[in-house]
Amino acid sequence: MKCPQSLLKSLMTDMKLEDAHASFIKVMTETMKILFVCTGNSFRSAVAEALLKKFRSDFVVESAGTEPASHIAKSAKELLKKENALGNLKSEPEGIEEKDVEGYDRIIVMKEGHKQVIIERWSRAKNKIQVWNIDDPIFLPLGSDKKIFAKIKGKVLEMAKTL
Repeated sequence: MKCPQSLLKSLMTDMKLEDAHASFIKVMTETMKILFVCTGNSFRSAVAEALLKKFRSDFVVESAGTEPASHIAKSAKELLKKENALGNLKSEPEGIEEKDVEGYDRIIVMKEGHKQVIIERWSRAKNKIQVWNIDDPIFLPLGSDKKIFAKIKGKVLEMAKTL
């Protein structure tokens, strides 16, 4: 884990001072709670959840969709299996309404539209949201899922090192 000063500095990068301080205190005293959000919770947020659970088992990590799909994408399962992270994948997508959104320390959304959905419903969570700007592979050419997976993995690894 990073020293307290560098931890606080990394938290301040994307947050207001008071939010960064609150997150810093929480990290030092209890488990960090992180929520990943995308549209269907079938690929992007589910993959991010599984990977962060693999890299940081000391965090509480969950994911949800603004419009949950009926099942987890087959390609998500295949790619996570190659990463030895399939055991961390949820069995089915969940909706954001099932979550205590304001109870998370960090909320990572895949697109700006997801951020807006959260702010409209849970305005107090506004300063906890970070946008990763990762496209949905469902709307991209065949094979794009591997590139999206790699992008998510890179961001998750960065997050795992800095929190």
